[in-house]
Amino acid sequence: MEVETSVIILNWNGAEMLRTYLPSVIAHTADAEIIVADNGSTDNSLEVLKKEFPSVRTIVLDRNYGFAEGYNRAIEQVDSRYVVLLNSDVETPENWLAPLLDYMEAHPEVAAVQPKVLSWRQRDYFEHAGAAGGYLSWLGYPYCRGRRFGRVEQDHGQYDTVIPVDWTSGACMCVRTRTYKETGGLDAAFFAHMEEIDLCWRMRNKGWKLACVPQSAVYHLGGGSLSYDNPRKTYLNFRNNLLMIYKNRRFPWLVLTLRFFLDYAAATMFLVTSRTGSAKAVLSARKDYHRMRKNY
Repeated sequence: MEVETSVIILNWNGAEMLRTYLPSVIAHTADAEIIVADNGSTDNSLEVLKKEFPSVRTIVLDRNYGFAEGYNRAIEQVDSRYVVLLNSDVETPENWLAPLLDYMEAHPEVAAVQPKVLSWRQRDYFEHAGAAGGYLSWLGYPYCRGRRFGRVEQDHGQYDTVIPVDWTSGACMCVRTRTYKETGGLDAAFFAHMEEIDLCWRMRNKGWKLACVPQSAVYHLGGGSLSYDNPRKTYLNFRNNLLMIYKNRRFPWLVLTLRFFLDYAAATMFLVTSRTGSAKAVLSARKDYHRMRKNY
């Protein structure tokens, strides 16, 4: 029987997260195939899946390919019409999926949608990774309805209207499988962070539209793999943001020139505030951006 929708959770050494969050996905996801793609875990994730969640399909990857390529390799093995990229630290309430699929069915010009992404810890606040829909400033900085920089808003229903967006959150993204594959999927060179924004930009460049459908909501823990102030996260965000601008923006050089000064200002700020690791991460990101951009 052909599957209409596949919900894919990418897991890496997240056995306890599976125990915490996967039960809600199973309980509240009707008429969709649930898949856990294991990204080369070395903990007991596979044993937990086999013994505690036998109804869940498992795709076993031979090593950790990162968020981007891990999803690409999992989606290669899926033929459903829609796929939902769902983080392993997301709790799904009742009726979370239907509004997303209904909107996609009614709007064939839309390639991907996201729900409201709320905080698992403070459930009446938005969560950093996507909030109520993502946008890009003209300098290429991502921001969201309900979140500017590190500050998130309380959800009072102020963003309960469907609205076009520039990017949809990788914490929970429903996308047309064929479009995902034809656009090239997530950029494996990004490894993790901003890879979904890059994918969305490429889809928009091909004429597709994107939307946030706040009639659906999920609860995201956030920072499950790397904390928000981790230098590795800083490195990936700065490097991938520059690559994304270089790849997707028409005539990117003015923006990239301005970003040169802004990035070094950020590195200086990190030094002044005794965050030496983050300052070094920005410098490494710029160095690797220059090395990697020739591949595009």
